[in-house]
Amino acid sequence: MKIGIDKIGFYAPDMYVDTEDLAHARGVEPGKFTVGIGQEKMAVAPKTQDAVTLAANAANNILTKEDIESIDYIIFATETGIDHSKAAAIYVQRLLGLNDYARSIEVKQACYSATAGVQMARGHIALNPDSKVLILASDISRYGLKTGGEITQGAGAVAMVISADPHVLAIEETSVYKTEDAMDFWRPLYSDYAYVQGKFSVDQYINFFQDLLDRYKEKTNRTFKDFSSILFHLPYTKMGLKALKSTLEHADEEDRERLLTNFDVSKRYNAIVGNIYTGSLYLSLLSLLERNTTINEGERVGLFSYGSGSVGEFLTGIVQPNYKDHLFTDQHDAMLNKRQKISVEQYEEMYEDKIPAGEGNVELDASNDPAPIRFTGIKEHMRQYENVSI
Repeated sequence: MKIGIDKIGFYAPDMYVDTEDLAHARGVEPGKFTVGIGQEKMAVAPKTQDAVTLAANAANNILTKEDIESIDYIIFATETGIDHSKAAAIYVQRLLGLNDYARSIEVKQACYSATAGVQMARGHIALNPDSKVLILASDISRYGLKTGGEITQGAGAVAMVISADPHVLAIEETSVYKTEDAMDFWRPLYSDYAYVQGKFSVDQYINFFQDLLDRYKEKTNRTFKDFSSILFHLPYTKMGLKALKSTLEHADEEDRERLLTNFDVSKRYNAIVGNIYTGSLYLSLLSLLERNTTINEGERVGLFSYGSGSVGEFLTGIVQPNYKDHLFTDQHDAMLNKRQKISVEQYEEMYEDKIPAGEGNVELDASNDPAPIRFTGIKEHMRQYENVSI
């Protein structure tokens, strides 16, 4: 039985900062951000959008009535959750009117957890072939104004429906994975911002990729020729390129050109949305599938999933027949084209306009937020949401 991604969509907030503008404001040569880091635009979330609403908006755009009735497992992957106890998935279950008779959980391991969710979903479908699982990968990346990590911020969510006989990508059974206790990136419970050991984190990421790719090749006897493309979790797009190039020294010219060309296609959405943590790898997949003109059914795609701290996995999928008929490319194009560019000053003002910790009652004006699902405030320490599309 084939199990994999039957549907995939994403949502990004309606505002962004141009990274050239940010570079000028920070006294940096723009090429350092656009070429050296590989980022063009950075999505900025308004106060009325959080991890819950980003995820719900992503799923709201792709689910049919049949999906809503069939989904009996909701897995929410995030590292910017909104409650230490209650799973963000439960809010989404209500906001979208999903089946009451469903499991709803939240999973965490930095940027890796969406892949953990995919593998959990595969096990559930294997036991319950008529079921569908909704994976939500949603995050808002924040490092602080005028910090080294500021350029690698972003906001957005990817939603995926996992099922038997998938229309988009069948996940293959063989994968390789690894865990190593490493303090390359972490965020203590008391901190609004992550701590990062930048060079160490890059080295850890690249070493994990090299190690897992070698292990996968040993386990399967496959080579670069068996892949149409290899995709990456992209904290920033240049990071994935460095990792890929580090393994291509002995690849022949044909393999090298194909993999680099398809990587370039896969990075597009990440370059104009920014770092969305748990959803980043699957945003790369979505970009490849929607923007390519050469990927055919039956071709194999490699996916490198990495979450600092550290857990990594290299898994693969087979592109399914007529997959482009089951994508939401026009919808995503329209969403991205409608986004509004804001100034660095506006971005900084929004960044500092946070709800104070511990506030039990807050009312937010969501009338200017074009998203159908919005965070409207806090009442007696309970977060309030609305879905104006139903």
